[in-house]
Amino acid sequence: MSDRRPVEVFYTGLQHERTSLAWERTAISLMVAGLVLSRFAATEAFWLLAAGGMLQVVFGAALLVWSGVHYEDLHGTLRRGADVVHPSATRWVGIATIAGTGAGLVAAVTATIMR
Repeated sequence: MSDRRPVEVFYTGLQHERTSLAWERTAISLMVAGLVLSRFAATEAFWLLAAGGMLQVVFGAALLVWSGVHYEDLHGTLRRGADVVHPSATRWVGIATIAGTGAGLVAAVTATIMR
């Protein structure tokens, strides 16, 4: 099996490329939101909230690395003709993203109210 990227298109709509780009955009937006949260919390001396924001940045970076690795894994699966759908992984990442964003929102609102 070759490690090179395939020259042929597996699907005419290029769904796996679009999905990979969506994961990358999500990861980058998580990192940016974490940096903004950390910056706000650090200027207001909410160090625990700043640490939470930095944890969000680390999670976003890990998601960015995972999306690249997962994209490369998809090409091997597609070459073999196997199914690439993993609905449970998508659900769990979606739930984790919503929970993390909700927790950040609650923490930011709480910090603003406590001022």
